[in-house]
Amino acid sequence: MIDCSDDILTGLSEQHLLTRPDGFMLHKAVAQPFSALCTAAKADGIEIKIVSAFRSYQRQAAIWQAKLAGKRPVYDQDGQVIDISSLTGKAKLDAVLLYSALPGASRHHWGTEFDVYDAGSVPPDYKPQLEPAEYGPDGPFYRLQQWLSAYASDFGFFLPYREFQGGVAAEPWHISYQPLASAYLASFNSGILRQCLTQHPLAEQQLVLTHLDAIFNRYIANICLATP
Repeated sequence: MIDCSDDILTGLSEQHLLTRPDGFMLHKAVAQPFSALCTAAKADGIEIKIVSAFRSYQRQAAIWQAKLAGKRPVYDQDGQVIDISSLTGKAKLDAVLLYSALPGASRHHWGTEFDVYDAGSVPPDYKPQLEPAEYGPDGPFYRLQQWLSAYASDFGFFLPYREFQGGVAAEPWHISYQPLASAYLASFNSGILRQCLTQHPLAEQQLVLTHLDAIFNRYIANICLATP
């Protein structure tokens, strides 16, 4: 039985998690499948490393606040930095939501999601930027991207943002453990999210609540299916 409590869905609980030796947290039931995925990739010469795994509501809220305040860069689909101060209303929210989830609605809250790169294809001091070019034909992680597309499903993983569908930008670095993530998404709705945000205010609170149903449909429910 999968625990789909509201606190787990919205990043307010860590009871479902364990901490890896590298310090990243993930769902207890995902540890073995992820390890198997990494072992298989290594056999093919790819060293999968995590950039980001579980993120709490508070961590996501800090990212959200920093982007809306102009303290962290906000990018468009072409990788160009946007002047967030020049935008108002829902356009401002849409600019941030292209790459950063609304606090309480990030799939990273579930412990089923990983942003990954191939550490074996870059120098030890390389800092992944999680930009599309890194995973494109001329990028260092293109082989990883191709491998994940071919084999991730063998271990229960898929790419929820495999391509742009009008919501979240394409994220070839983001993999999700489908058996759990699908159950969490099916249990999630805008009512649960609204209650969370009402109890845990965030930047642009009223604007977010005004457009919450549209945000939920465009950026949260709108993912690529588990199989192409």
